[in-house]
Amino acid sequence: MTLHKFLSYFLLIAGTASVLPGQTQPVGRMTQIGLPFRFVAYGDTRFTDPKNTDASNPVVRQMLVQAIADAHPAFISIGGDIAYRGDDVNDWKIWDKETAVWRDKKIPVYPALGNHDLFGDQSVALANYFQRFPDIQTNRYYSVRAANTLLLVLDSSLDETSGPQGEWLAHELDQLPADVDFVCLILHHPPYTDSTDQTVGGGHSARTPEQALAQALEERQPHTRARFVVIAGHVHNYERHEHSGVTYFVTGGGGAHPYFITRQPGDPLFGKAVNYHYLLVEVDRGKMKITMERVELADGKATWSTPEAVEIVAPVAIPVKAGK
Repeated sequence: MTLHKFLSYFLLIAGTASVLPGQTQPVGRMTQIGLPFRFVAYGDTRFTDPKNTDASNPVVRQMLVQAIADAHPAFISIGGDIAYRGDDVNDWKIWDKETAVWRDKKIPVYPALGNHDLFGDQSVALANYFQRFPDIQTNRYYSVRAANTLLLVLDSSLDETSGPQGEWLAHELDQLPADVDFVCLILHHPPYTDSTDQTVGGGHSARTPEQALAQALEERQPHTRARFVVIAGHVHNYERHEHSGVTYFVTGGGGAHPYFITRQPGDPLFGKAVNYHYLLVEVDRGKMKITMERVELADGKATWSTPEAVEIVAPVAIPVKAGK
């Protein structure tokens, strides 16, 4: 059955290997996936000893893992800071234990590197990381094709718009297949955030490299039929920003110590300081719906809500006339 009959492929193509920067090695894995499909995106889980409740909330972390498994996504995208200390194998053993349900259900996970994943001895940290994600074959950035959606997973510890990664990204965007409706860029550091480095209780300002990435995307978007969607973490909360046709999400509510965002009246999360959550991304032909699935704990009881759902529409492709 072809894509036009609502069945397509799920293909991972790696970018640049971490051991040999600048060397592109196309590798891949292909399975069948149909339209519509759904995937989950979230980040900043900071898997570590459950006794360490300063780094991460273990109850929420585990609750989110189970809820994601129950959502039956085609795959899971994690935007970095998966482990609390990347070079601590014990943190990764907690990951192994707490996410076993995903492997039992055979749900693929496609990660982006965060600063905590690179913590300490970087060679040890990367070895721990790649051991958990053999599909990406030691590539620090790579692409995943799922039906009408292309994921470009970036390593924001490297420059996104120059050097080998920047060249690879520009090539991917220059050569977008005509049947791609959505390009999701997954990375750790957000191009836009209402958080700042001076925020009381912790926070992060947007950095210059990601601001340059946003500028490049916003210059391309008017000339690109596919819609660009940027999904980042690093700020431990939820945000959505719209700029020049590009939609930006911050989804750092995977369990890490929460950062507070000053919200204006009218924001669906006005008055809600702590926002543990994941994003449920539902994809169909020409349509992508992204829903914030929020969990709140009160007296040990979990309450789930969906404060915001956003639909992104890709323009219909214009068929090429015969002879053109």
